[in-house]
Amino acid sequence: MNHSEFIKQINQYYPLSEETIKDLLNICTEEYYRKNDLLLESGSMARYYYFLRSGLIGYYTVDDDGNNIYKIFFEENSFVASTAAIIKNEPSDFNIIALEDCSVIQYPAKAYRELLEKHHDLALFHLCYLEKNWVVKKEPLEVSLKYETAKKRYLQLLETPSLYNRLKQNHIASYLGITPTQLSRIKKEINTD
Repeated sequence: MNHSEFIKQINQYYPLSEETIKDLLNICTEEYYRKNDLLLESGSMARYYYFLRSGLIGYYTVDDDGNNIYKIFFEENSFVASTAAIIKNEPSDFNIIALEDCSVIQYPAKAYRELLEKHHDLALFHLCYLEKNWVVKKEPLEVSLKYETAKKRYLQLLETPSLYNRLKQNHIASYLGITPTQLSRIKKEINTD
């Protein structure tokens, strides 16, 4: 199994020693998920972290009416987990689903967290990753959801064609917090502008 891209992505946040890499790779397995397979089901304990080698993953919850509400999408070379559930050691409030056939590197949360205590460099990677992706990158999205229109958020999503072109319209509508009908109206309005 080739882990070079996995290690490359980690080293972009903080470089790992050879010893740390060896210990980390010892807990990793390569797994495959078919389109629509759940990597994690809401209400279950989050037992793994994932690195997405190929495919597309969605992270969603279900509202009181049974509608899927997508929080985020992950493309190749992304780290994926129900982080809050792992930290709190509680069942996840979110489902993690393969939106395309996926290949992932999977590593157990318990063993990984033990390695965080053992290897200072891995802990610094983890800290840098969380700061960049769950604080710095997430903050504008949270502000956007409170103050920007669905049309403006849709236009922002269009700026990432590699992701946009892979999503179904119902995924996009759910992510924007609108109905598919409202999304159709926004698209029509944009096309007539």
